[in-house]
Parts: sequence; C-alpha cells; structure tokens
Amino acid sequence: MINVTKPYLPPQVEYEMALKDVWRRGWLTNNGPLVNDLELKLKEFLGLNHLLYLSNGTVAIQIAIKVLDLKGEILTTPFSYVATTSSIVWEGCKPVFVDIDPDTLNIDPKRFEAAITPKTVAILATHVYGNPCDIDAIDAIAKRHKLKVVYDGAHCFGTTYKGKSAFAYGDVCTTSFHATKLFHTVEGGAVVSQDSEIIRKMVLMRNFGHDGPERFDNVGINAKNSEFHALMGVINLRYITEIMAKRKHQSQVYDEKLRGLNVRKVTISPKVGYNYAYYPIIFPTEAELVKAVNMLNGHWIYPRRYFYPSLSKLNYVDAQATPICDDICARVLCLPLYHDLTDEEIAFICRLLLRSQNN
Repeated sequence: MINVTKPYLPPQVEYEMALKDVWRRGWLTNNGPLVNDLELKLKEFLGLNHLLYLSNGTVAIQIAIKVLDLKGEILTTPFSYVATTSSIVWEGCKPVFVDIDPDTLNIDPKRFEAAITPKTVAILATHVYGNPCDIDAIDAIAKRHKLKVVYDGAHCFGTTYKGKSAFAYGDVCTTSFHATKLFHTVEGGAVVSQDSEIIRKMVLMRNFGHDGPERFDNVGINAKNSEFHALMGVINLRYITEIMAKRKHQSQVYDEKLRGLNVRKVTISPKVGYNYAYYPIIFPTEAELVKAVNMLNGHWIYPRRYFYPSLSKLNYVDAQATPICDDICARVLCLPLYHDLTDEEIAFICRLLLRSQNN
C-alpha cells in the first residue's frame, strides 16, 4: 500500500537513548529543557529571532487571533485545511472568503479591496503547499487599511521568501509540526513573530496566563508541549536537510515521468525557495481526476484530494461565492510523497496515471 504521506521516523536507537535523560530528569512537560533546546535549534535553522513551540498548529492560530485581539471580519482563503476557518469561528470572528489565484492557489490580493468593510480587522492567509502567498501585496494592503496579518504556514517549513524564512512575515505566522508534515514532532506547532511584545504575551497565553507561580497576567490556555514530542523534533531536525533534498529529488522524478500527462502544476514565484513538501497536480476536469484516483486505488495507491471541498461550503459559515476555488478543489490531487517512497514506486504511480488518461 502507498499512502499519500508517511511520517519520517529517525533511527529508533537515537530516540531511545535520549529518553534515558528524560527519565533521569523526571521533567516531562511545563517548558522543559528539550522544549527550550528545540526552540533554540529551530530559530537557528530557520534564521528567526523568536519562535514558541506549542501543542499543535490549530491552537497556534487561535492564540494568534487572541493575541492580536481580533474582533470582527477576517479575510481568509477558502483553499486550506479546515483548521484555518474553524479557528476564526472558534475565536468569535467571522471568516470572509476571498477567492484564490488560479495559478498559485493562494488567496488573491487583487480581490481584497472588494471584500474589505468597516468590520474587517485582519487577513489570515495560508501558504498553500509550502508556496508562499504574495506577501508584498498583502503587506501593502494591510498597511493601507490598518489590518493585522496572520499567516498559516503549516506547509512552509524550510521555505524562503526573498531569502528569509516564510515564517518571518506577518504580525504572527503559525505552523504545524503534525506527523504528516515535512518536519514533525508527532504532534506540535509553533507561533512566530518579529514583535517581542507579541511574543511575550503569547509566552503567557500558552501556559494559562501564568506570570509566576501565583500570578496570572491575562486569560490563557494550555498550549504547552511535552519533552517526548520535543525530543522527536530535536532528532528529526538533524535529518531535515536530507529529508528536504530527498523530497526535491522525488519531485523531479515525478516531473520527468509525468511529462506526457495532461495536467498542470502550481506556479511557484521566483522569490521563493521552495521546500517540496507536496506534489499537487491539477487535472483538466474532475472526471479525469476521479478516473485517475480510481485507477490508483485499484492498485493500493491512495493520493488525496487536498483540499476538498472548498471551505466556503462549510455548514457553519455564511454561504459565499468562491468559483475559482470550487473549480480547483474539484480538479487538484496530491500524489504520494514521503521519505521512504522509492523512484520505482513513483515510476509505477506515473505509469498508472498515464494509463488512466490514455484509456
């Protein structure tokens, strides 16, 4: 069986050996030494001044909305994982969907002006498939209208924009370290900001608002993560350069083997240093996508219609027209991509895709 993804696991002996120190210390959570070590190593690897390690990427978005004190309408993308929209609703704000660019599949800044109202307070944009949004355009519009900017960078580990980590942009950038991600800590996430005061507030927020053993600065939540999860991150980070190089190689194999397939790929800006976290293809029609999926499934291969359906179709948001996103959702497919996937398996997947389109 070949699934769309499979978590990278480092050599088991490395993890087990390091567990001995966790047992010796008896410090399992509450900002332990491995959590601090992971934060320092991530900041160094990514070239960031500030990063806070959290329990997951969803609570990261919720904390970002809370720390910026957002109340009102938030412009966001209909083409993302459900956590992006759910977090807006969960925090008592209203998602206003702005349709996507048909080439990059990111939220389209050219459509912002028509969506902005006196109730608009922020933009929450997802860097889809690790492909950063048009950050310059979003920043200019946000400044002009005095809007806050939050980026959902769940796919963007290792991606750069104009030579800097994609996490370095926006008032707050969030990310996920879930097991399905390029870099993972089994479960986990992070928040990043260039503003030290925002970071200070989020430090308190992730730990119930504690400002000392018997003081509480403000409302908080339990968004901490454990030493066991941090340890997986510390060890996985040793292999991330190898992991990213392997993904790039696998993507190049797909490119070569799929030259005869009538599909198109997502447009990556020249400003971007891409991380090759996903391999999406866009079919001419939904019928052709379904035919390809059936062909692959018949050989125990399971790609993913990611993202599908459009978030504008959720039953707990107001109905909004997003025709470009609806069209893309019907035709986009993410092919299997993970560290252990072999060139031979990729070649087999490609032969089946070509067969499905030629029969």
